Amino acid sequence: MTALDQTPVTASPAPTAADAPSLTIGPHHVQPPVVLAPMAGITNAPFRTLCREFSGGKGLFVSEMITTRALVERNEKTMQLIHFDETEKPRSIQLYGVDPATVGKAVRMIAEEDLADHIDLNFGCPVPKVTRKGGGSALPYKRHLLRAILREAVSGAGDLPVTMKMRKGIDDDHITYLDAGRIAVEEGVTAIALHGRTAAQHYGGTADWSAIARLKEHVPEIPVLGNGDIWSAEDAVRMMRETGCDGVVVGRGCLGRPWLFGDLVGIFEGTRAPAAPSLREVAEVMVRHATLLGEWIGDEARGVIDFRKHVAWYLKGFAVGSEMRKRLAITSSLDELRAGLDELDLDQAWPVGADGPRGRTSGNNRVVLPDGWLKDPYDCAGVSEEAELDTSGG
Repeated sequence: MTALDQTPVTASPAPTAADAPSLTIGPHHVQPPVVLAPMAGITNAPFRTLCREFSGGKGLFVSEMITTRALVERNEKTMQLIHFDETEKPRSIQLYGVDPATVGKAVRMIAEEDLADHIDLNFGCPVPKVTRKGGGSALPYKRHLLRAILREAVSGAGDLPVTMKMRKGIDDDHITYLDAGRIAVEEGVTAIALHGRTAAQHYGGTADWSAIARLKEHVPEIPVLGNGDIWSAEDAVRMMRETGCDGVVVGRGCLGRPWLFGDLVGIFEGTRAPAAPSLREVAEVMVRHATLLGEWIGDEARGVIDFRKHVAWYLKGFAVGSEMRKRLAITSSLDELRAGLDELDLDQAWPVGADGPRGRTSGNNRVVLPDGWLKDPYDCAGVSEEAELDTSGG
């Protein structure tokens, strides 16, 4: 794929880069107000590089989840995950933690060692290995614990802005986002991102954008970003118009579509985004993605193996037989990947409907929680440093 075509849109008057809405997070001005959602095993340095290239360096691109315990203990994998390319500005780390003291240590380490320019806190992850420890989307139910973590993080961050990402709540009977938003404001959090689903919904059903609007009304003091069901640049504009939110966080919509960030820049700045890519252009991006992973890991085969999970997302909607899809998903070298792609009908146009939902869609799950978690929304007994995960990423 080529760089964005900067031909002005013919509509009059056409917006320009100077007219595009911007988002302020501490000292950082994000224009247009578009953020790559942290996704475990996905938003590593290579994927962030691809998204940033298509956006022309515009937007904010957040690392995958870093556990505070692993960071404090300087776990080897974790230290690799927090490595940023010299062109990444601002450097944005998302932290997961359950114990206020450990979160505080991790944040102070980032600030004192200049490891990042922005810290985001994960209170939105719905996966069982996180919620069963009382973390992620389970944690805001414990109001005092949430406040203690935010207080430690903000005080330890110094001049670094601290933001948080959360869901509506655990399930429809345990909604937490309005209380959590007010606590965040009181503790000095710079901005809040809300995924318009509960933990029980995981990624099923339709995101509740009205909750984003309610949160914006509830905490007008700080920026609110909306997340959920942004599959196209038009969806992002519609979310901001319908909810009044200050920016958007894009997650599953860019899986196998890093060029979505070019589309987002185009629609906000009034420049014409490139035409939807042909399969030939998609194949070029696939090879580049796998190459970047190999360079980052330091081993071509491991990079291609890590890339396998992206194959189905890139090929969504294209006429590619099941046997070839399986073959491409088990390649172990760049030559194998290129050879398989070269056998496809690369002149295929972008498929109708391929811009829609992608990634996990399961919903109505039972949320795995620590014993007795829901008995008291304020009692934090039983949550300790031992509840911290010891690994980062996926």
